[in-house]
Amino acid sequence: MYRKVLLVYDGSIEGRRALREGATLAQFCRAEVFLLAVVELSSIMTPDAGLAIPMDEQTANYKATLAEGVERLKALGFSPTARLETGDPGQKIADVAKEIGAQLVVVGHRPQGPLARWWFGSVGNYLVKHLHCSVLVAQTEISDDEFEQLKQVG
Repeated sequence: MYRKVLLVYDGSIEGRRALREGATLAQFCRAEVFLLAVVELSSIMTPDAGLAIPMDEQTANYKATLAEGVERLKALGFSPTARLETGDPGQKIADVAKEIGAQLVVVGHRPQGPLARWWFGSVGNYLVKHLHCSVLVAQTEISDDEFEQLKQVG
């Protein structure tokens, strides 16, 4: 079914949900796993005061988050390929998915208000329009206990 799965991970609650749900599917499919984090350029500006967060600091945070995701996947027996990109999340995710030949892309669902959806759009919608593979917008809660049981399944 799915031989290559791209998990998009940012360390948020939604990202952790996507990692868990995607890892569960990959485990059952015995798929190769790729882990991607994207530093969004607009996230470097804080909305409050318009203060810039140094790019190096933002990148370092995402590298640490990516390393943490890799460790979670290795504990399940995966040998994930990890990658950090900078730019528009939808576009970067689509580019990487096409490059690696992913059959499934798993992202987390982050609720947005109507104005944010109108202004920024939805990464999930972008991916559905631009990819020719399956896209899973993870929303299933998987407990720590259920996730730990995957180690025993593999």
